[in-house]
Amino acid sequence: MSENIPLVEKPKSRLPIIAAVVVVLLIVAAVVVFALNRGDDEVGADGQPLTEVRIGVADASEAYWDTYADALEDEGIKLDIQNFTDYLQPNPSLSEGAIAVNQFQHLLYLASYNVANDDDLTPVGSTAIYPLGLYSNDYDSPEDIPDGETVVVPDDDTNQARALLILQEAGLIELADGGSAYSTVADVEDSSRVEVRAVQADLTGASLPDVAAAVINNDFVENTGLTFDDAIAKDDPADASAQPYVNVFVVRSEDADDDTYATLVDVYQNNEEVQEGVLDASGGTAELVKIPAEELQAILADLEEQTVEANEG
Repeated sequence: MSENIPLVEKPKSRLPIIAAVVVVLLIVAAVVVFALNRGDDEVGADGQPLTEVRIGVADASEAYWDTYADALEDEGIKLDIQNFTDYLQPNPSLSEGAIAVNQFQHLLYLASYNVANDDDLTPVGSTAIYPLGLYSNDYDSPEDIPDGETVVVPDDDTNQARALLILQEAGLIELADGGSAYSTVADVEDSSRVEVRAVQADLTGASLPDVAAAVINNDFVENTGLTFDDAIAKDDPADASAQPYVNVFVVRSEDADDDTYATLVDVYQNNEEVQEGVLDASGGTAELVKIPAEELQAILADLEEQTVEANEG
């Protein structure tokens, strides 16, 4: 008589259990990595993670950027500041997504860039208009500069034209047809008192020992050991003709309505400590302005049309 041999139960599949364990481990690992990378300083006052925004600027060493970053943390934003010493880099970096916003340029410069590169970068907030100044190590006024000396100006199209207009106003040169926002060194008449040479914007100050004078962008003045009060000539930021030179926050066009970037503008324009810091950094020369984004975009559109016409002319 045969014994009743108990049947061996078929093992149950462990795949669901293994999968669940793997998912849990992945979640735990992700949380640990996030915590290690985030750090306590990336949590806002409400305990929520801060929204990180990488901004491209040309003057990150100015103290007001720290004040600004601190103020933004109260609004749930962590500012990651990327400094550029070459004006040619921040706009391509923005277009390519390496940064989310930049704040270094005026509207005319942006218009020139967009037209030249078939781009549509967009202003979302105004900051200030800065006077552009003429500086010299050897002369106290434009009248003191001897005939035939050399003066350098920035080589980028828009600041070059603005610099040439300053030299003309100072009586140092004459420009063809009276000059315009699109003049270049090629428009300097032979009857001018001085020779004009264009160099990279961040090198104008470094050229001072070798030339009679230089038009130096505000971002680079203090790097030369000069102060804004040392300017022997400058334009007037309060004049209506200075509107194309309003400096702006710029983003990609698809981000123009992003609330985070609107907060960046709001804090910059309305935080008293930030505004005082901006004025201090400019030696009290900045004309702080608050122009709505829609108006800035309309001004930009007009300037782009003018730029196209100037290029075709």
